[in-house]
Amino acid sequence: MLNIYVGNLSYDMTDAKLQEAFSAHGSVDQAKVIVDRVTGRSRGFGFVEMTNDDEGRAAIEAMNGQEIDGRALVVNEARPKR
Repeated sequence: MLNIYVGNLSYDMTDAKLQEAFSAHGSVDQAKVIVDRVTGRSRGFGFVEMTNDDEGRAAIEAMNGQEIDGRALVVNEARPKR
């Protein structure tokens, strides 16, 4: 399982739209846009978990710099929590 960080998301991004964008590159286990607790609006980043590491690395390569909703995504392997 590969956990992928996705940054520079538009504030209109949803979990479903994020999953749809990455599912073109392989099997997505979960996609989660991080939202502000007070406003309920996207904080501009999220995480995608892909079942297959090779598909995940290919998705990182393909999606980094891609434009979605007018914003160029920043995509890389998520660092473990400290």
